[in-house]
Amino acid sequence: MAGFLDRAREQAQSALNQGKQKVDELQQQRAGNDLLKQLGAAYYAERRGSGAAEATQQALTALEAHIAAHGDGFLHGS
Repeated sequence: MAGFLDRAREQAQSALNQGKQKVDELQQQRAGNDLLKQLGAAYYAERRGSGAAEATQQALTALEAHIAAHGDGFLHGS
């Protein structure tokens, strides 16, 4: 009986870890999408004359830092 409970506990822990990993991936994807959206808005504002090149560069730098830390999977869709 103890072997069964140990296996059940291991399976539950594995499922919990997979769930946490999926949540982390979704949060990273959402953050990447937000950064990409900010870059687009900054670039658009710059091109229209109401934004600064510095804002576009800051948004690009933030996006590149996110990609370096978490990868570019959010750019490819899911």
